[in-house]
Amino acid sequence: MKKTDLGLGLYILSAILFLIIPIPAMMLDIMLAINISVALIVLFNSLFAKEALDMSSFPTLLLFTTVFRIGLNAASTKLILTTGEPGNVVETFGKFVGQGNLVVGVIVFIIIIIVQFVVINKGSERVAEVTARFTLDAMPGKQMAIDADLNTGAITDAEAKERRAKLQQESAFFGAMDGATKYVKGDATAGLIITAVNIIGGIAMGMLQRGMEFNDALDTFVILTIGDGLVSQIPSLLISLSTGILVTKASKEAEIGDQLFGELFSIPKVMFMVGGTMALLGIITPLNWYIFVPFGILLILAGNIINTKSGTEAIEEEAAASELEANEIRKPENVVSLLQVDPIELEFGYGIIPLADANQGGDLLDRVVMIRRHVALELGAVIPMIRLRDNIQLNPNQYIIKIKGIQVSEGEILFDHYMAMNPGFVEEEITGIPTFEPSFHLPAVWITESQRERAESLGYTVVDPPSIIATHLTEVIKAHLAELLTRQDVQNLVNNVKETNPTLIDELIPKLLNIGEIQKVLQNLLSEGISIRDLITVFETLADHAAITRDTDVLTEYVRQSLKRAISSKYFPANEMTSVVTLDPKTEQEIMNSVKQTEQGAYLTLAPERTKSIIHSVEEQVGKLENMGKSPIIITSPIVRAYFKRLTQDYFRDLIVISYNEVESNVELQSVGMVTAG
Repeated sequence: MKKTDLGLGLYILSAILFLIIPIPAMMLDIMLAINISVALIVLFNSLFAKEALDMSSFPTLLLFTTVFRIGLNAASTKLILTTGEPGNVVETFGKFVGQGNLVVGVIVFIIIIIVQFVVINKGSERVAEVTARFTLDAMPGKQMAIDADLNTGAITDAEAKERRAKLQQESAFFGAMDGATKYVKGDATAGLIITAVNIIGGIAMGMLQRGMEFNDALDTFVILTIGDGLVSQIPSLLISLSTGILVTKASKEAEIGDQLFGELFSIPKVMFMVGGTMALLGIITPLNWYIFVPFGILLILAGNIINTKSGTEAIEEEAAASELEANEIRKPENVVSLLQVDPIELEFGYGIIPLADANQGGDLLDRVVMIRRHVALELGAVIPMIRLRDNIQLNPNQYIIKIKGIQVSEGEILFDHYMAMNPGFVEEEITGIPTFEPSFHLPAVWITESQRERAESLGYTVVDPPSIIATHLTEVIKAHLAELLTRQDVQNLVNNVKETNPTLIDELIPKLLNIGEIQKVLQNLLSEGISIRDLITVFETLADHAAITRDTDVLTEYVRQSLKRAISSKYFPANEMTSVVTLDPKTEQEIMNSVKQTEQGAYLTLAPERTKSIIHSVEEQVGKLENMGKSPIIITSPIVRAYFKRLTQDYFRDLIVISYNEVESNVELQSVGMVTAG
């Protein structure tokens, strides 16, 4: 057993024993001295702690000290009533603090009780209650602020984790303090009741068992009882004061002594005004001039010293700043820091800054956090941190999106306008500034706040500027998610699966496939918008087929077939006929005959005119679906799906190519055309 555990156990056990077993006066003196020492230690630790969490065990400590103090109260009460000799400490407090006078002792005791019970305890209880409520109410906002800092790169994952843990500790601490202050309040009440009981019981014991006169019994037992009350209530007062100090901590940057003196004695003119007032009071009033005038002069001199010191510090700070600036100019540039490329960047002009500034009511940072959450839920990939920065070289209302340092898209918004889009069935036009929606390049108009209600009543889809940027950024990230998935990201996903499925991972990696090959399969899936959230199914399929082939394109097709339920639910609505286009078997065979296998992978060797003919046919058939308001979906045989997708992806960005093996048996399809090579 550790010494700390043993000591804590003895401390609590002794408090319980005091309630049961009589102890000698000498032992009581020792225990009372320990009680006073502990109270002082707690007080000064609370005083010099920089933040409340430095004393995170305070609620438990409060309970232990309260129980120990009540145990001592019981032990001293038994000695007072049975022997009339409770020991040196109690007698000294009763006679010395009360100056041997019954009335003075009672008055001092009542004053301590009033100060503790009415002032310190009540204030500490209220502050703890309000702080606990505010801390719990502020938790969601603080969590979002941490996520926003993490997304903008202001903090690392480790720092975010540490801040979240600290936030949880703060809420738990102040919640516990809200309840723990009731111990102090109850302790003060119990002390008052015990004192009253001791006085009545002492007088009765003195008169009935010792034959003492009433005045003698009153003088003897009241002095001892007041001494007992003082020796327990003074440590209780110190603990109450510690509680008040701890729950009113405001600064984490400095000790309370530095903070108080720095705030009270930092403005010279305050010292001059107070010093002059004190000196004037000593001169024009009957107050003792030899006290007030020298005191006023001292304050004026202190103000002059502070003024001189402030001027010197200002000059030193200016000189230090100039020297630091000069050193920065002279210092050779750290070129290595310039090599870092952010995976995703959103740069915007100064006109869009209010959207990203929480102090101005902007919620763009919160929306960025939600983008990461949305992509993780929809596609199963954790996207890197999104760096947000302003760029004065852009137009005020312009923003650009970069992937790995290269601009891939841009947009422009009107800060105080809304974008209205016609979903296709609105006949009445609304006046505004013509534009195009940046994500899908749909025609739209900018309208003012006053036009918003009317546009919505007409059936227009109306969105605000932050939603436009967030939607655009989301679509760009989805389009480039495959290239954003690094080997380290894959390793993190593998580690996550390994926690619950170690056998699967041990069989697959590295015996059958390495991280790079798994990365390629996952990238193939993400490039076509297939979610990799069901990683267990993906890895199970890879483990089943990797022993036969390590061709990542072929393995991707096997995985897609295993995910056919997810693919069908994504593209084919339940209980609804879906219109699709099929691929001519002859064209399929022609494509397969043109596939050449090499060590670097397979590629197509179709003649340019044949490729052009196929693409032209695809364009015609896709046009039919789009005219019907349907998604462009082409169904092929499993063996040719991947090669046909590769053939058409440079011409049709949104074309969906699915094999028959990826369609659930209960899905109803209707072919409205066939792609042929002519």
